[in-house]
Amino acid sequence: MSLPFPPDSSTAMTATDPVANLQTLIRCPSVTPAEGGALTALEAMLAPLGFKVDKVRASEEGTPDIENLYARLGGDGPHLMFAGHTDVVPVGDEAAWTHPPFAAEISKGELFGRGAVDMKGGIACFVAAVARHIEKNGPPAGSISFLITGDEEGPAINGTIKLLQWAAERGERWDACLVGEPTNPDRLGDMIKIGRRGSLSGRIIVHGIQGHAAYPHLADNPVRGMLQLTQALMDPPFDGGTDDFQPSNLEVTTVDVGNPATNVIPAKASASFNIRFNDSWTVETLRAEILRRLEAAAVDGQLRPGREPVKYDIVWADRPSHVFLTRNNALIASLSSAVESVAGRSPKLSTTGGTSDARFIKDYCPVVEFGLVGQTMHMVDERVTVADLETLTAIYEAFIDRWFAHAGS
Repeated sequence: MSLPFPPDSSTAMTATDPVANLQTLIRCPSVTPAEGGALTALEAMLAPLGFKVDKVRASEEGTPDIENLYARLGGDGPHLMFAGHTDVVPVGDEAAWTHPPFAAEISKGELFGRGAVDMKGGIACFVAAVARHIEKNGPPAGSISFLITGDEEGPAINGTIKLLQWAAERGERWDACLVGEPTNPDRLGDMIKIGRRGSLSGRIIVHGIQGHAAYPHLADNPVRGMLQLTQALMDPPFDGGTDDFQPSNLEVTTVDVGNPATNVIPAKASASFNIRFNDSWTVETLRAEILRRLEAAAVDGQLRPGREPVKYDIVWADRPSHVFLTRNNALIASLSSAVESVAGRSPKLSTTGGTSDARFIKDYCPVVEFGLVGQTMHMVDERVTVADLETLTAIYEAFIDRWFAHAGS
């Protein structure tokens, strides 16, 4: 792919300022699934730098259409992808914000706005880092691409997974990817995510017999059966953790009988659960273990003496997330050394936390995650310090230099 270079210097220079980039993006109210002008604004930053930009709309029945963006600069040589999302969660009670959530106001060295850290801030900094790299060195010694979705905070159906497929079908191949999610718990430079636990969800429906609470022998209370089943799912622990991952953990997240009457034994009860699992398991072996536990608990008579085994169904949620761990030394070492050189801290390599779109990217190339401090993400008064924006931009710029030097050697 041959792209025009050099970029139009009259407009490209503006992209070197991460604060201005972020203010522009925050002022686009891109609450999932709305594009809100954020991808258009990003295109206006990237096109003058020489990027070929494609807007890709993805659809699926029963879900909202989503606008996504793919941009590439360069041709042959190592190909580095930056991935992220411009969609944000709702603002909640707007009146509770100190500054309007889409005004991008700066106060006492902090920039306020929805998406400031999750994750328009990371995008703004990487754009600035690329612009500075080009200003100092010319085009990269290979290719840089942006893969940006508008569906990370939503169902994640019409976003990264479909944009990756779209790009791959057109011959795009990547050697490494950096996801700009807010990975640092306390200070910039604390943590790089090199993997993620898997995630599996399901729902149990226990069938009983409705009846009068004063005549329990004529009914079969499904709550008793549900207590047996859910206890078996939570205890004993699934494992003690591994060298790279914390212990797997299952949480029952909802229990419901849909019964407003206190003197009626309900006919059924349902419970939802989610387990975050480590590399001791696959989705298949974990499902088998859950079924084994449920079958054993169903015949337990402690809460239902003299009764037949608990009658239940289990419904597995679609699209489980698989556990993964990145072991690409060039990628990890380039980012770690960039963090150390700029922030003066040796980042912890971690697999903690929830899931991210890295779970899709790992099927195409090695992927790591590093971004801003995430303490205020999804909160009222989400904000980032101006100093952190400048530091993250410097880290990203150092990473770009190191990764291309390493990948080209």
